[in-house]
Amino acid sequence: MLLFFNFSNANWKFAAEHFVKMLPDKVLVHCSERNMNKLTLDGVDVMGERLAEEVTEVIKGRPNLCKISFVAHSIGGLVARYAIGRLYRPLRSKSFQDSDGQIPDIENSRGTICGLEAMNFITIATPHLGSRGNKQVPFLFGLTAMEKLACHVIHLIFRQTGRHLFLVDSDDGKPPLLQRMVEDSDDLYFMSALQAFKRRVVYSNVAYDHIVGWRTSSIRRNSELPKFEETPNKIYPHVVHEEISNGENPDKCNEAIITSDDYDMIEENLVRGLRRVSWEKVDVSFHTSKVRFAAHSVIQVKDPVMHSEGADVLQHIIDHFLLT
Repeated sequence: MLLFFNFSNANWKFAAEHFVKMLPDKVLVHCSERNMNKLTLDGVDVMGERLAEEVTEVIKGRPNLCKISFVAHSIGGLVARYAIGRLYRPLRSKSFQDSDGQIPDIENSRGTICGLEAMNFITIATPHLGSRGNKQVPFLFGLTAMEKLACHVIHLIFRQTGRHLFLVDSDDGKPPLLQRMVEDSDDLYFMSALQAFKRRVVYSNVAYDHIVGWRTSSIRRNSELPKFEETPNKIYPHVVHEEISNGENPDKCNEAIITSDDYDMIEENLVRGLRRVSWEKVDVSFHTSKVRFAAHSVIQVKDPVMHSEGADVLQHIIDHFLLT
């Protein structure tokens, strides 16, 4: 199986080595190299196209591959979602009907990702709902004035990527890119690609992640954030809550997906759109850690010395990784 780590190959060094050590001869690990440094400012779509091209090249060089998985951190999760939308290959025509004249359920007609069977799609501290809403970027302290100001100046710092994250992009009058990414359109099969994976998982920091809020990384409404007690887990000390969110009725979801300038409605559209498919949700807390204020990096084990406390989260990913 090809395992693609996205975003920075340097940040994934520890995780990649640990995967190979724990799953020898079962995974071929590739850490993406196409979207590093200043290239991360070019926008989710441009980075997604680069990643799609990189995946295609790796697959062409390994003709014996038959399965593929993705693990992505932070904005890398959005880039991976864009890339798989580009790489998706439907097994059947959209107009196909069975013997009873019914269009088959998408669950039973999964396509492939660049010709490979899609297995695990895992994101870690990824802002799936963007960064614009209240407390979606915790270091703004939930101050409305600060959050509104960020929408107007974010492009000065993070250029097109900032526009995409704060949903203030409007290419040719189209809805923001993240809103378009909860639908299939033209030759970009964003939702069909997600559905193609046997499992989709979001790992989220419940606190102390000053870059990506709990709500946006776990694809939840504010009222749905779970209450829990931090009881010691002998195997995964920092995993405090797990749940499976089943896919919601597509017809119900479609009713809410409308174009709107009101962010509360846009966020609701994103939640409903993404939850047409099922998600495993794993909530992580570094509340008692000495490096809790670096939770955004610790959850990934960006640095094996400074962020070693996140190793149990990585072990959780490996222990639950689907191989067949």
